[in-house]
Amino acid sequence: MGNLSRFYADTIALHKEVTGSAFINTITFPDSTRKRVLVDFGLYQESEYSELNKSLPFDPSNIDYVIVTHNHVDHTGKLPFLVKNGYRGDIHMSESTAKLLPYALEDSYNVLKINAETLNEPQLYSDADVTETLKHIKGHPFEEGFWLDENIKVTFFMNGHLPGAVVVLMQIKYCDYSNKRYDDINLIFTGDYNNKNMFFDVKPIPKWVHQLPVTIIQEATYGDMNSTDIEYVFENNILNAVSTKKKILIPVFSLGRAQEVLFLLKKWQDDGKLDKSIPIYLDGKLAIKYTWLYLRDGLDNKEECKYFLPENFSYVSTKSERNSIIESNECSILLATSGMGSNGPCRTLIPQYLKNPDALIHFTGYCAEGTMGRRLYDCQYGEIVDCCGLRVQKLASVLFTSEISAHAKADELIEFLAPFLYKKLVLVNHGTNEKKDVYANRVVVETNTKNVGILGREYFYRIDAYGLRKTLTTKFQ
Repeated sequence: MGNLSRFYADTIALHKEVTGSAFINTITFPDSTRKRVLVDFGLYQESEYSELNKSLPFDPSNIDYVIVTHNHVDHTGKLPFLVKNGYRGDIHMSESTAKLLPYALEDSYNVLKINAETLNEPQLYSDADVTETLKHIKGHPFEEGFWLDENIKVTFFMNGHLPGAVVVLMQIKYCDYSNKRYDDINLIFTGDYNNKNMFFDVKPIPKWVHQLPVTIIQEATYGDMNSTDIEYVFENNILNAVSTKKKILIPVFSLGRAQEVLFLLKKWQDDGKLDKSIPIYLDGKLAIKYTWLYLRDGLDNKEECKYFLPENFSYVSTKSERNSIIESNECSILLATSGMGSNGPCRTLIPQYLKNPDALIHFTGYCAEGTMGRRLYDCQYGEIVDCCGLRVQKLASVLFTSEISAHAKADELIEFLAPFLYKKLVLVNHGTNEKKDVYANRVVVETNTKNVGILGREYFYRIDAYGLRKTLTTKFQ
């Protein structure tokens, strides 16, 4: 094969399951030069893997380029740690993500600072590292390809996961000194993926992309669930709680989920389903900042979605306002961060609501192992729960739904794959081990993919223009 044998990309995922997303792609060219592209670099949120947040199993100064798929802390939260340890290149993302990321990194720094002080541990990075990281951000429009260098072209396509989220196409090219052009290596990273969003229309991936021979790195957060399996219970649960005058706490993610739930509440008011006299609150500095940005900038949202706040709505901006809501017996709806219940105002609010038999706590998204949401999911009514340092009896109603999830379900993930004519390799990642197994098996059975694998820390995949060349074990266990 000659020099052709030296044109390939080695791809590894540093995350074991759902959070802490990071992909290292080491590209070897026929002239023996190498380039390293890091896609995402997020914080682990599963308690089982929290020690991995302190590790850096590669030299950041050897990374040539960084690409960000979207603005969630489990995909971006370690970027300042990367910069602190020597990375000085550009960090590429969509234009909307470039507007959102400064808020996220500031909040992440503050959370890490509090946690480090509580545990009497060194902080992962400083506010100066955050400032330096923001200097390296470069925002790009959708569908306008840009070159990292003369050999690597990147194009971002719309992704319904949240505003600014992208599906990444990386086209790796090479032409030698004699003008011989080698076949491209085409990698697609879905990031966290959804095919729809209530705030904006997701533009389909163009046909020319579907006609490329590709390796697709695809998430599987809900790899064991079809969209038809979803029970749409959120509206009934909330309206039933209102009808019985319960106090309602809805843990929300700051970006996307907080605004979507506010939008739903407004629609229920407009449809006459929700009494406009019920007070509605949003608590969480980052969620409030993002909501202001939605209203002021619009991001990628449709014109009819530019104003989405319900009536009788207030921001919670002080501890005294929060305490007044806690102490009040009136029926109200309080949205508060964080979405998994372990951080933000929820640390204060959940213990107070949990011991109240006239309260409802309603989670609206995935809760990782070790988070407060997962602990409440796993325990029964009346059990004693370790709740942010307090021992609290679970007397409130605690409910969950995946219907507002920002992740596509397994059948929708299969639909994403279907139009690609030349699927050389699909690498499944970003899911619990069980869900990745289930989804990978479906890809084998239901698609015409040449090879299917599960991407993790234990081994990496060597990929060329024709798909999988081989797998190799790694030192990361």
